[in-house]
Amino acid sequence: MNVLERFHRYVSQNRLFGPDDKIVLAVSGGKDSMLMARLFLESNYPVIIAHCNFSLRGEESDLDQQLVEAFGEKYGIPVFVKRFDTQAYAEENKISIQMAARELRYQWFEELRIAQGCAYISVAQHRNDHIETVLLNMIRGTGLAGLQGIQPKRERIIRPLLFLLAAEIAEAVRLLQIPYRDDQSNFSVKYARNKIRLNIVPLMEEINPEFVQSFTSSIDKFAGAYQLLQDFVHPVRQSLFKENKVTTEVLIEKKSLEPYLTNTALLYELFQPYHFQKNVLEDLVATWENGTGRIFESYTHRLLVDRTHLILHPTGPEVEAKVCIEESDEQAEWKGFRFNIEKSSSADIVKEKHIAKIDWDKLQFPLQIRSWQEGDIFYPLGMEGKKKVSDYFIQQKINSFAKARIPILVDGTGEIIWIVNYRLDNRFKITNNTKKVFTLVCE
Repeated sequence: MNVLERFHRYVSQNRLFGPDDKIVLAVSGGKDSMLMARLFLESNYPVIIAHCNFSLRGEESDLDQQLVEAFGEKYGIPVFVKRFDTQAYAEENKISIQMAARELRYQWFEELRIAQGCAYISVAQHRNDHIETVLLNMIRGTGLAGLQGIQPKRERIIRPLLFLLAAEIAEAVRLLQIPYRDDQSNFSVKYARNKIRLNIVPLMEEINPEFVQSFTSSIDKFAGAYQLLQDFVHPVRQSLFKENKVTTEVLIEKKSLEPYLTNTALLYELFQPYHFQKNVLEDLVATWENGTGRIFESYTHRLLVDRTHLILHPTGPEVEAKVCIEESDEQAEWKGFRFNIEKSSSADIVKEKHIAKIDWDKLQFPLQIRSWQEGDIFYPLGMEGKKKVSDYFIQQKINSFAKARIPILVDGTGEIIWIVNYRLDNRFKITNNTKKVFTLVCE
């Protein structure tokens, strides 16, 4: 079976795309991507070519671009080229050149895919890349997920050459006389992946000449075992992790999670969608009995240890929402809370916490609804003197995440009138001398 037939079989077996799907081919000019472009061309699939000039190798980068453009012109394939200042992007974002190039190309590929009405982006990674990725992940300790290596299809990215070894690609390019260019940076051992390809894999092949085949088989087994683990973990996570659709927080009952604390690997998989490192989870377990109030962080979430629950909250700056209330307003809304406003002379006392009756004459408009702020104080109704709002929240057993969502009503001078649904300020209460009442009902 020749390479083209194997290509068709691999595409079909892995359901990479449909016959009418238009594909963006990521073509660098190297032998891998040039063979991929040729296979798509001979298969008459609808394609466009995307080429990135990263401006890292001077004239060499320009010659790569010229080769790809000439290929497209020869075979009537539209070629789109994007030139990047990769060095500047890396410095600005404080990342490596390799990471910068990856971010830039995939961001542009996706923009191009959408603009050109394409279904998928095809990249030319092969089986040796697959092996190098797993070895690199093992060295970096990326966890069980990293042992699966490169997937043939993930979202809008397809990899139709994973069935081929690097040596098979080189032979196919030679036989088909496909022009290509070598990127000399691929032969520099200053990059970790190149060290694996040029140094480590050859050593493995000295021990086992069939290393590539045998390790590929092991990766398939890793992937199968990982899928079995996920089949177990997913329903457990669904039963334990309860998401609040309004606040986007996730509540986890501590008592229900306790049976899984002795297996850190399993705990890691349960929290994997929230990107907590293994050492963070180990710290969580170590402080389980006396860690109430502690907050653990990943790059996407914060985890608060409350008395009975763990609370997961997405990271990111809190948007400070403020709503003004004028004298003539009849309604107001703040972060999902709706307030109905009434003006009357009724001074009847109410006990419902979602209703506040306020002495109109003590107010200075406009009023404002906002979040709690550091240093806030108020004079709680029914208590002597003033109190820090933060201390009041502690007494009410309100956790760090929840207190940011509690509306605070203040008047035009910034004085707190009402901690909504909790306590009115004593200075604004109605009395026997009250002539006009300002009533807010929180729904």
